[in-house]
Order: sequence, then structure tokens, then C-alpha cells
Amino acid sequence: MVKITFVQEDGTRQEVEAQPGLTVMEAAKTEDVPGIEAECGGACACATCHVYVEPEWREAVGPPSEMEEDMLDFAFDVREESRLSCQIRISEKLDGLVVKVPSKQF
Repeated sequence: MVKITFVQEDGTRQEVEAQPGLTVMEAAKTEDVPGIEAECGGACACATCHVYVEPEWREAVGPPSEMEEDMLDFAFDVREESRLSCQIRISEKLDGLVVKVPSKQF
């Protein structure tokens, strides 16, 4: 299992465990992480699973695809560290990943 920590705007942390092969969004929805809406169900057709990847994890997570960048145009408060959690595939190299949940999704 891979551990992922979601940090809310108020600093509240929620650590979840997920199977490799799932996405960060799927892990968030399974564990009822507040603020991850995922209205499109992971099809990269909305921006309601937006997260901020902590700096030390950005290289391991990798850059967004062109399609993901297009969808991020619809997200609230997009930053350099913004990603759609439905596009981050969980692997063993992401064990310990920390992401922040934006104050709102849209």
C-alpha cells in the first residue's frame, strides 16, 4: 500500500493508503477526503479534483499532460504545482506523497 497525505487549507491532514495503479483522486474518493469533488469520475473532463503537489514531490509525480493543462484552465487558483488528482497514477515511488487541497474547486 502507498501512503498519501491530503492537507486541507486549515492545515488538517488526512493520511490514506491506496493500492498502486489507482489514481490519487480514486484514493481521495474512497477515503472521503473533503474538497475532492471529482464530478467527471476521473475522465479529465472537469477540474474538481484539483490539488497542489508539494515541491519535493513534483518531480516524482511528473508534469501534467497537454489535456490536463487544458482542464486546469477551469480550476480555481491554479499554480505551478497544480495537478488534477485523477491524472496522478499511484505507484510505489509516490509512497509518502503530500498534496494540498484548494480552498474551493471552482
